[in-house]
Amino acid sequence: MKRLRIVFMGTPEFAVATLGSLLMNGFNVIGVVTVPDKPAGRGRTIQKSAVKSFAESSYIPVFQPDNLKDSEFIKTLKDLKPDVFIVVAFRMLPEVVWKIPSLGTYNLHASLLPDYRGAAPITHAIINGETRTGVTTFLIDDKIDTGNILLREEIHIFPFENAGDLHDRMTKLGTRLVIKTLAGIADKSITPQPQSNFITPGTELRTAPKIHTEDCIINWNTGAIKIHNLIRGLAPYPGARSILKGLKKSLTIKIFESIPEIETHNHSPGTIISDGKHFLKIACPDGFVNITYLQLEAKKKMNSIEFLRGCNISDYTIGFN
Repeated sequence: MKRLRIVFMGTPEFAVATLGSLLMNGFNVIGVVTVPDKPAGRGRTIQKSAVKSFAESSYIPVFQPDNLKDSEFIKTLKDLKPDVFIVVAFRMLPEVVWKIPSLGTYNLHASLLPDYRGAAPITHAIINGETRTGVTTFLIDDKIDTGNILLREEIHIFPFENAGDLHDRMTKLGTRLVIKTLAGIADKSITPQPQSNFITPGTELRTAPKIHTEDCIINWNTGAIKIHNLIRGLAPYPGARSILKGLKKSLTIKIFESIPEIETHNHSPGTIISDGKHFLKIACPDGFVNITYLQLEAKKKMNSIEFLRGCNISDYTIGFN
């Protein structure tokens, strides 16, 4: 099993854990494919992907094609004579690539497929208030996240857990599932199953599209639990946002932690409730969102007491777009 010739494809930190686990368990990773280096940050400094940095430190050959259909790149992959491609958080592969390995190409996805197909499954699961999710390994086909399932493993989502917390737990779960899948592929003990086998009749599949800036704006006309879930689903990045409008200037705040409080009241949604020192709450139709951890634009993260110490909150109201 461990002599399988493996090419690993991935980009972010989520993928590094799986690559590291393969090496620590003695698997034969003969190459890594990742995105080209690109400028990032305010200084536009050229940065490597997390996977490239790790692969280089582990002395694994790295390939960074601009075009996955490039003939030279395809030839390079074929010359490696791979048994399997493992894909974790990478780009959609063209058929000419995923058909190369003799034992197939499989992906690790951070949801219980077929639910939450798409780029941001962890974020959307929390935003939607799910209490469970999981990881899935599946064979890649010509569509996004639709191939036959190999293995799935479930994980519980805790009520105050944010996307970063869940990401870290799912990373560990995913690395174990990849190892189990490799073993099953090698000894042919896994029978791939179509995703239709996992769809309960009458249920609607949920999707996980990429998060855009407009998705991060809090609508204070929605319920406290829903807003709380949005906040934790977008934490620690990119952060749920709201505008504080003052007479002289407006402030953008990112909210990272909150406590939903269900309560009948007569305040209009978006009303700021605070003693100016110890607590900061925003009214919504069915109660309040108690903000406990936030960040002003270009400032450090702070708790609400620190924030109130430096901001006269009575000078501001919530701005609605």
